[in-house]
Amino acid sequence: MNNLLEKITYHFNDKLPFVVYRKPNETTVTGFFMNDDELHFVDNFTESGFVFAPFDSAEKSILFPLNRALFISEELVNKEKIIEKKPFSVDDSSKKKHVQIIEKAIHEIKTTDLQKVVISREELVKISYFDVLEIYKQLLFTYKNAFVYVWFHPKVGLWFGASPETLLIIEDEAFKTMSLAGTQVYNNTEKPVWKSKELEEQQLVTNFIKNQLKDSTTNLIIDKTETIRAGNLLHLRTKVSGMLKESSTLEQLIRALHPTPAVCGLPRKIAKDFIDTNESYNRSFYTGFLGELNLQNATSTLKKTQLFVNLRCMKVQDDVASVFVGGGITKDSNAENEWEETVSKAKTMKQVL
Repeated sequence: MNNLLEKITYHFNDKLPFVVYRKPNETTVTGFFMNDDELHFVDNFTESGFVFAPFDSAEKSILFPLNRALFISEELVNKEKIIEKKPFSVDDSSKKKHVQIIEKAIHEIKTTDLQKVVISREELVKISYFDVLEIYKQLLFTYKNAFVYVWFHPKVGLWFGASPETLLIIEDEAFKTMSLAGTQVYNNTEKPVWKSKELEEQQLVTNFIKNQLKDSTTNLIIDKTETIRAGNLLHLRTKVSGMLKESSTLEQLIRALHPTPAVCGLPRKIAKDFIDTNESYNRSFYTGFLGELNLQNATSTLKKTQLFVNLRCMKVQDDVASVFVGGGITKDSNAENEWEETVSKAKTMKQVL
């Protein structure tokens, strides 16, 4: 059995902060284990450690500082069976409200300067049996091409996620990011037909990234849009890469990108105001970002930052899991279809409970 994974249970029971994660398509699991429950925050993104940032960029980002952590990496030994869970029932109680917000959003888009807005909801799922390690292992072995993590701080809470989306990878001055938008259910084909609504939504995100980065970067390369699979869903993805200008900082780059239209909307401020006014809950760390900040590996002197958008995630408190799901709304959206999309996205987390 993996010693690192076993440490999850001990640290959680001792109420000590930790994060354990595995990057997409890798077999190495990494952990930061803190030896006290002090809360640390990011000041200007020059720190080294693991960052856990909320959706609202005006709020503080939590840091597990590298110099205060036991930092371990280990090869994952996969001897686990994927447990086929009984399907959870769909919670229709919030459907009416969610559909109403979407219809209001479509109306705003057609009559104001709003082009796109991401509307999300929180679904509460009662858990009859909870084991922090068991849930994390199920996520690890079910979603091999996602950033799969468990994060805990006794003063903040317990979070799990399996995110398909990179916010930013930067090593020295070279960076990579992506625009990810458009969703459909995977039906045994990697070559699906995408409708104009999804293609337009994807283009809006790509254009935003291009625009936001033009002043702080050079040599911007935008790849061809491709279809990727994330669990039971397919998405459209466009990879973007380039070089950070010498006069630019990592903090500037993060502030330019987050929150992207894939989690907020366009124009950013109008979309954020609509979300704050109409979503009836606090997103907290859902649609924020998380990952390694300014870490050096053993073979290089260069510092590398690797951040992921906190999608397909849940917060667990006592015997209740809050599963967070959402979708991008444009002028061509259909409220009923958008509801169904959130139902599909909720399965990512619900099937490991």
